[in-house]
Formats: sequence, C-alpha cells, structure tokens
Amino acid sequence: MMEDGVVEVRALTTSRRGVSAAVLALRDHPNLLRTLSVATFLIIWEYTGRQMNPIFMTYPTAVARAALELIGSGELLEAFSLSMVSFGIGLAISIVVGIAIGLLIGQFWFLEYTLDPYINALYAIPRIALVPLIILWFGLELQGKVVIVVSIAIFPIIINTYAGVKDVRGSLLEIGQAYAATQPQIFFKIVLPAALPFIMAGIRLAVGLGIIGMIVAEFFTAIKGLGGLIIFYSNSFATAKLFVPIVAVGLMGIGLTQLVLYLEDRLAPWRRSERVRV
Repeated sequence: MMEDGVVEVRALTTSRRGVSAAVLALRDHPNLLRTLSVATFLIIWEYTGRQMNPIFMTYPTAVARAALELIGSGELLEAFSLSMVSFGIGLAISIVVGIAIGLLIGQFWFLEYTLDPYINALYAIPRIALVPLIILWFGLELQGKVVIVVSIAIFPIIINTYAGVKDVRGSLLEIGQAYAATQPQIFFKIVLPAALPFIMAGIRLAVGLGIIGMIVAEFFTAIKGLGGLIIFYSNSFATAKLFVPIVAVGLMGIGLTQLVLYLEDRLAPWRRSERVRV
C-alpha cells in the first residue's frame, strides 16, 4: 500500500510538472497562443454563424468574400482613406496638445488649480452629448469630425501625462538638485523620461477612443468613411458586408496599439528590464 501511494504521488508530481512545462512553453510563445485563440474563436463563429438567420448574423468566410468584393470595387479602401484623414489629424492634435497641457499642469501649480475644474468637467460629460453642439459650431465635414475625435481622445493623454509628472519621485529631483542641475535639465533628463511610460499609456488609450470618435463623427456628420459603410449596409440588411468595416476598425485598432507599444519600447527601453514576469 505504501509503495502504491508513493507511485501515485510521483505520477501526480510528474503530471503537474508536465502541465507546468506546457504552460511555460506557451508563455514563451505568445504569438502561438494568440493564433490558437483567434483560430478557436473563428471556428466557433463559423459554426454558430451558419446556424443563424443571415439577416441577424454572418460567419467569417462570408465576411471574407464580402471584404474581397468591397476591396475589388475600391469601396472599402476609399472609405478607409476618408476615415484615416479625420482620425489622423484628430489623433495628432490630441497627442501634441494633450501632452503639452499635461506637462504644464503637472509642472505649474497655478495652471493645475486653474484648469483642473474644466478638465474634470469636460472629461465627465458624455461626448455624445456635445456632438450636436460641435456640429453646430464646426459643421458636418472634416473640421467637425476632427473636433469630435479630439474631444474624445485628448483627455486620457492629458490625465496620464499629468499623473506621470506627479509620479516622479522626490529623491530623483533631489539628486538632480544636488548635482546643481538647472530646471530645464531636471525637466528633460528626469521628469520627462520618468513620465514617458505614462504618456505612452495615455496615447494607447487615445488610439482606441479616437477610433470610437471617428466612427461616432461619421455616424452624426457627413455619412462617409467606415462609419458611413456601417450605416449603409445596416440599413440594407447586408450583414456580411456590414461586418467588413467593423472588422477593419478592429484590425486598425490592433495595429495602431501594437505600433504605440513598439514606440514605447524604443523610447523607453529601460521599462523592459523593470517588468516582472508572473
């Protein structure tokens, strides 16, 4: 009996070690895990989508055929280029102005106390409630779309930049002062590098919110771009074609987020050594 128990314990231990090794192997190959996850999702979607009414749900192969059709006609590329203009301009303005405001209110108490109530109030207001006012002031074309994107995307950058500046440890500032560093040197060599991960996190959030702002702008202003395709094909009950711009928007978000992560690793390489793998 004793020997049987020892054998069972050893077998259980060996099994657990095998499972742990498999988990570690998957962790060392994140792209493989992502691919398996996406493939599983697509298989489930393909099976369930074929069982449902095509007016209410479609499936990946039908979406792929619809995408090829829209690409072949040039409709998807034209809509994508129109959307990218308003999104690109709006995101660029959000990044530049958002970082500038965040750095200023983080560095100067007078600006912090003066602008803080307005930033918190505007951040709390649902942006959809401001869309009619924005349309009234800036019109239905590109200018109005850009303002809507900025109104949604700028606040995460402001707040994260401000938090990054305030998060700089006092000991680092004291070291700089001890070495007789000037205020500009302290800002560019201590404060800004320390705040950079916060700024990049704010930009990552702004990318997703900017895409939402782009689609919302196209829903409520001149119905063009990817948002216009969504409205058109939803009204036409062409479900497969409706999913094409939706999937395009999702892929756009994934690609831009990965680009921001790449830039963060390039601009702040020391962050990689600080990450603890669990």
